[in-house]
Amino acid sequence: MYSSPLGNRTVVVTGAARGVGAALAGEAAGRGARVALLGHEKSALEEVAEGLPTAALALEVDVTDLAALDCAAHTIRARLGPPSVVIANAGIAEGGPLLSSDPVTWRRVVDVNLTGSAYTARAFLPDLIATAGHFCQVASLASLGAAPLMSAYCASKAGVEAFSHSLRAEVAHQGVSVGIAYLNWIDTDMVRDADRYVVLRELRASMPTPARRVHSAQEVAERIMYSVERRRTAVYAPSWLRLMQPVRAALPPLVLRLSRRRLPRLEAEEPFEPTGLLGAGGEADHAATGRTT
Repeated sequence: MYSSPLGNRTVVVTGAARGVGAALAGEAAGRGARVALLGHEKSALEEVAEGLPTAALALEVDVTDLAALDCAAHTIRARLGPPSVVIANAGIAEGGPLLSSDPVTWRRVVDVNLTGSAYTARAFLPDLIATAGHFCQVASLASLGAAPLMSAYCASKAGVEAFSHSLRAEVAHQGVSVGIAYLNWIDTDMVRDADRYVVLRELRASMPTPARRVHSAQEVAERIMYSVERRRTAVYAPSWLRLMQPVRAALPPLVLRLSRRRLPRLEAEEPFEPTGLLGAGGEADHAATGRTT
C-alpha cells in the first residue's frame, strides 16, 4: 500500500464479481480506498471483498434497477462514507446476426451497458458532487469502431462514450470529472466464451497483431486506476488504442471491406447462430433477471 489520492476514500465498482471489475476493486483497495462492490452473484462479490486489505462492502444490485441503486448508494454512504470515485464497469455481450438474435436479449445488452451506466451515474452523482469526485465509464474498442455480429454490444458501447462526453460537460462546473476507459480484448470469461464460436474467434484473428492480443484484467485495472488517480478524461488499454481516435472515421469502410470478404467463407464453415449472453457474467445476468429466452 502506498500514498494515493484514493487513500481513505470510498470507491464504487459495478460488475465487480470477476474480471476487470474484481481487479479494479483490488487496485482501489491497494491504494488505500474503501471499496463497494456491486453486481450480481452476492457470494462471488463477498469472496472478492474478503480478499481486500481495506474495508469493503459487497452489494447484490442490478444496474438497470434505479431504485436498487439508490438504496445501494444510501447503504454505501452510511457504511463507507460518500463515494469519491464511481467506476461503471458492469457490462454484458452477445454475438450473432441481428435478424436471428432474440430481441429481448439484444435489448438487455443495451439496457445493462448503456442504461445501467446512466442509472449508476444518476444514483451516485449527489455523492460525487459533494466530494468533487470522479466518474469513470468503462468503454471499449467497440466505442471507436463497430464490428459485425455484435450490434447490441457495439451500439451500447458507442452510446456510453457519447453519454460520458455529455455528462462531463454537464457536471464539470460542479467539480466532478468524467473519464472514459477504452479497452481492447481482455482475458475474461466473456472473451474466452466468445472464442468458442468460430466466427467471433476468426474475426478477432483477422485483426492486426496488436489489435488481436488479449491483455490481462490486472494489467488493464492498473492502467485504469492510474488514470482515475489523475482524473484523466480518457485512458486507453492498451495505450496504442489512442491512435484509433484520429482515424476512427476510416474504420467503418475498412470493417465493411473485411466483412464482405471473410463472412461468406466463415458462414460456409459454420452457420451463424446467436450466442446468447456470453461468459459467466452473462449467465449470472440471465439467471438474476429470471428470463427464459
